[in-house]
Amino acid sequence: MTAGKRIRYYGKKLLVFLFSVLALSLLVFYLARLAPGDPLVAYYGERTEKMSVEERERSLERLGLNDPIYVQYVRWVQNAAQGEFGISYQYKQPVLQVLEGRTGNTLLLGGTGFLLTFALALLVGVFCAWQEERWPDKILCKVGTLTSCIPEFWLCLLFILVFSVTLHWLPSSGAYATGQEGSVASRIQHLILPMAVIVLSHLWYYAYLIRNKILEEVRADYVLLAKAKGLSQGQILFRHCLRNTLPTYFNLMAISVPHILGGTYIIEMVFSYPGIGTLSYESARCHDYNLLMVVCMLTGVVVIFCSILAQILNERIDPRVRGQEQQEYGEVTAL
Repeated sequence: MTAGKRIRYYGKKLLVFLFSVLALSLLVFYLARLAPGDPLVAYYGERTEKMSVEERERSLERLGLNDPIYVQYVRWVQNAAQGEFGISYQYKQPVLQVLEGRTGNTLLLGGTGFLLTFALALLVGVFCAWQEERWPDKILCKVGTLTSCIPEFWLCLLFILVFSVTLHWLPSSGAYATGQEGSVASRIQHLILPMAVIVLSHLWYYAYLIRNKILEEVRADYVLLAKAKGLSQGQILFRHCLRNTLPTYFNLMAISVPHILGGTYIIEMVFSYPGIGTLSYESARCHDYNLLMVVCMLTGVVVIFCSILAQILNERIDPRVRGQEQQEYGEVTAL
């Protein structure tokens, strides 16, 4: 691909990204404001019930909620372009300041869970392919299928009931014990249960995909040639089949970000873990518009970016997809 084609290719991806982010912001903004509920309750609390009509009008005017929705949206976009996202109605603090204390917790839980899930998925997938149709493979397939069918919220409640309520081994909520924010041991202790749910909920799904991809490579023609040369099953599996599976493995990691991120948000809410997932639920329930917009946009940007990244990786890895992309681009240019 020449430099000019490369610039046009990535330029088109950038335009798709920007258009998707703009469409997401418009959709979230309108849906949030059209949803039933009173945003003044989040800001003023019980005082809202005692407000007169004139006080309500002044309060709405102060928060900028008296204008038509399209005027509010344009003002929000203008302020967001300057890095100003307003004040959280519920926390009475700048939105970015509220997010600052929660983003690290979600990155710690979701990021560690993501890496741990795919590291174990690769190991389990390779092991099952190596033991194909033997009893370890059959047992893992049955157990993995069972665990992947369990809803995440139910698994969270089960873990809380067993390990927190009954055995009193692990805490059931929070990111650390009271007054121990800097304690590494306390943070690890509070991460065990939600991390276990993340891994168990997603592990077999990706391990099974990796297992099947490796088995496709095992049945390829070059494996017959390797066997004819006298290579053992382990050498063929690890030196050739696994190496050819790695591009698909990395592509799968990029595609899976929205899946694991959504699961992390659910787990945060059940465990009352102070992350972005819990914050998104609180902002939606309390109609904290400014906070809800930033949380949704932050999540949406990550998901859209990873989806486009996965598409780019797929086009670079798979010659068939790349050839189709170039053919479509040539037809558009000819028109």
